[in-house]
Amino acid sequence: MMKSNQVKERGFTLLEALIVLVILGIVASVAYPSYKQFLVKAARSEAMVMLLDAANKQEQYFVDNRVFTNKLSDIGVPEKTENGYYSMSVTVDDTSFEVVATPIAGPVQGDKECSAMMINELGQKLSKGSATKEYCWQR
Repeated sequence: MMKSNQVKERGFTLLEALIVLVILGIVASVAYPSYKQFLVKAARSEAMVMLLDAANKQEQYFVDNRVFTNKLSDIGVPEKTENGYYSMSVTVDDTSFEVVATPIAGPVQGDKECSAMMINELGQKLSKGSATKEYCWQR
């Protein structure tokens, strides 16, 4: 009797490698849009924090001076959010104000759903774009 010197090859076949690539592609195609939406929501929360802070400081400025200010520097609010995703602006009337955050960079650049987020002297949280204000303000 002769012994066979068969050596078992170890490794992956081309078919197995292709199956793994297809599975990874499917997982990535599902995960990437969710990840991108997460980044957009995180950037919007940065704008929300700045808007609420600006409105609070604007109210305090009114208590101290009996007028609203049209300069963000007067209330200690920068013209851009911390990561530079939004530019901040304020418009003032005799008895009202509106602080606006407009997307300029990062994951929200070109955001058509929430092209601007605003807050006014009544505490109303508003937005411009194709989405509702509740969606933009994540309520």
